[in-house]
Amino acid sequence: MPSDPAARAAWDVAATVTDPEVPVLTIEDLGVLRSVAVDDDGGVHVELTPTYSGCPAMDAMRDDVVLALTHAGYDDVDVRMVLAPAWTTDWMSESGKDKLRKYGIQAPSGHAPVRDAGPIRLQMAVKCPRCDSLNTRELARFGSTSCKALYECRDCLEPFDYFKVL
Repeated sequence: MPSDPAARAAWDVAATVTDPEVPVLTIEDLGVLRSVAVDDDGGVHVELTPTYSGCPAMDAMRDDVVLALTHAGYDDVDVRMVLAPAWTTDWMSESGKDKLRKYGIQAPSGHAPVRDAGPIRLQMAVKCPRCDSLNTRELARFGSTSCKALYECRDCLEPFDYFKVL
């Protein structure tokens, strides 16, 4: 989050943009909004990091950021996609994770592992966002989007998306 007042004001506007795939989350909640700077001429420069490099929602997010800032009175807006460092679920805010659960998508649990040679840790149980049961099973590795898996609760019998730890 910028410390410069002008950049902070522009950040606050950009941070209101919601994820088109999960409209209860802002791009700030999701951790996709990475930086905002305002140059001496009043131009706003925004950097977004997609949840994965092929995320189809990024074009809509970019356009929505431009629209929000333009409506707020900024005339010169530039939005860049930044792929490095790669996005991680660790960047999601706690408020965003809570919003996901209330929306019916189980938020990622734990932190993204440091990836080096050796075994990869697997999560053994995913809690149902509706009844909090751990008696769940994965139905499909990829759910409504590539960053989510489809699960079913064996207690309340409801299907739900699980936002994978990335």
